[in-house]
This record gives sequence, C-alpha cells and structure tokens, in this order.
Amino acid sequence: MALGCTEQAYPNQIAHRLDSDADARLPRELTPVFYGCYDWHSAVHGHWLIARAARVLPGSPISAPCRAQLERSLTVSGLEAEHAYLSAHPGFERPYGLAWLLTLHLELHEWAHDDPQAASWSARLAPLAGLAAERFDAWLPKLLGPTRSGTHAQTAFSLGLAIDWAARLDSDRATAWKAQAVRLHGGDRDLPAHLEPAGEDFLSGSLGAADLMRRVLSADDFAAWLERALPDFGSIPWRPVKVSDAADGRLAHLDGLNLSRAFQLAGIAAALPAGPTREAALSASNDHREFGISETLANAKTHYAGSHWLGSFAMYLLTERGLRPH
Repeated sequence: MALGCTEQAYPNQIAHRLDSDADARLPRELTPVFYGCYDWHSAVHGHWLIARAARVLPGSPISAPCRAQLERSLTVSGLEAEHAYLSAHPGFERPYGLAWLLTLHLELHEWAHDDPQAASWSARLAPLAGLAAERFDAWLPKLLGPTRSGTHAQTAFSLGLAIDWAARLDSDRATAWKAQAVRLHGGDRDLPAHLEPAGEDFLSGSLGAADLMRRVLSADDFAAWLERALPDFGSIPWRPVKVSDAADGRLAHLDGLNLSRAFQLAGIAAALPAGPTREAALSASNDHREFGISETLANAKTHYAGSHWLGSFAMYLLTERGLRPH
C-alpha cells in the first residue's frame, strides 16, 4: 500500500497557508519528497513503513522495491526543499507529522549501524529531523494542557513517538520531553474512556495518555498512575469498532483506531506487573489486533481512504515498533 502511494500525486489534501498568489503551487513543488499518499504526514509514515519493511524483511521480495523507493525519495535536493518549507511554516504538521518524521529518522538511524545505504539516508534526513525536534522544543513548554482529541492534534500519541526518538538520539531532549509529559498528564484522573470513541477517532485519548506515561514513569509509578487515571481499566469494554463506510475517509479513521488500540494496549500491558489488569490489557489488545488485521486491512485494500495510511499502523503493530528498543 505504501509503495503504491508515495509517488501518487492525487487525490491530495494539503494544509498550506497562502500569503500571496505566488504561494499557490502544486503539492509536489511545495514538498517534493512527502507529497504522495494524500497528505504530508501519511507520506512521511508511508516512507517509515517502507524503511521498516526493508529493514526487518531483508531477504524478502519486497526489500529491493522498498530500497529503490527510499533512494528515489530521500534525495539531498528534495530534503533541502522540505527543510526550507518547514522552516517557513513553523506550525506545519505539529505534532503528528513531525512525530512521524522523527520516527522515520529513528528507523534509518538504527538501521544505519549495519547498512551503509541506510546510513546515507539517515544523514540526509538528519537536518529535517533536527528541525522537527526544535519545533517540539518550542511548542511543548507553551502548552497549558494536553490536547486529548482522537485525531492528529492529540498530544500524547505524538509525544510518545518523539520521546522514543529522543531516548535513542538525544538524552537531554528525552529528559526534557519526559518532564513535559509528566507535567501534561501526570495529574490525570478518571479519564472519560466511556466517551470513546468519537465518530472519527483513529486514536484513543485515554489509552494514548497511558501509552505515553508507561514510557516516562517507573513500573511502580506507572501502575499507580493507571489506577488513578483509569481506575476501572480491567472492566472497561474495549471492543473493536466496525466502520460503517470504509470509503469515507473520516469515518474510516475508526479502522485505524482498532490498530492503534491494539499496539497501545500491548504497550500498557508490557509495563504492568502480572495480574488481572495486565491480562485485561493483553486480551483487549489481541481482540483489536485480530479484528484490525482482518477487517481493517481488507477495507484498506479496497478504498484509498484507508490504503494511503493504514498500512503504517499495521506495520507498527505487527513489528512491535513501540515495544522494541530497535
């Protein structure tokens, strides 16, 4: 799915501010690397999917096409143009797209240790990733509180991805961003999981907060936090959601919710001691995983509303990216 859309220019939805007639330009002229897959953030995590697939399946038939796509996409000139665009638009794709950009860079950085071609791609992407990190530096201290939506603006999901990048590449930022996570979510109590999901969610607000906090707290502190934030966690009926119209891009977000719940519940379980709460998280994760991989990906293969992005969530789940140190 990702290989099919990284160079597919249309349909395309851009979040581009116009300050004059001269700013009315084609998406592939504005951002010549990440212009496919319908929108910028989907193009970014589509490239992450491709890199992840090539890295974890080096002997598979998909490896060579993935490498070829990365070499076509991650050019010096193209990434310089992306850097110029991001520099000129400080709020662009904050936080979701920026977090996935850091995830792409982390993948390439780790792969670079035993692959010279990946080392080249990582080096080319590094300035753009550095700029994305600067955006988090500037933004996080200004937040009066977290954004708890179930879509791209959610603070917790993106901050979790950003912290994973910083934990491997920048210990000072990891410390600072973890402190921001505690500031934003450390006092969470009685999160309204009973109101989830909203009709167009692809992320859970309550599970997103928990999946973030398991990254920044000790095991004992996280267990205590979860007891305050979601005191009835083990009895909450986390059930997969069936999409009513998979051709509708916003309703199809719920397909992504099944996958993101699966990997967030798995992350929460991994941070808990043995017991009923951990077993409940694992059981709910497995239910969402089975439903998501069968029904969600079937929908995505049929409709571009899902195929331009859902593969990334499936790859994140299946390869346990959020759980593995590498």
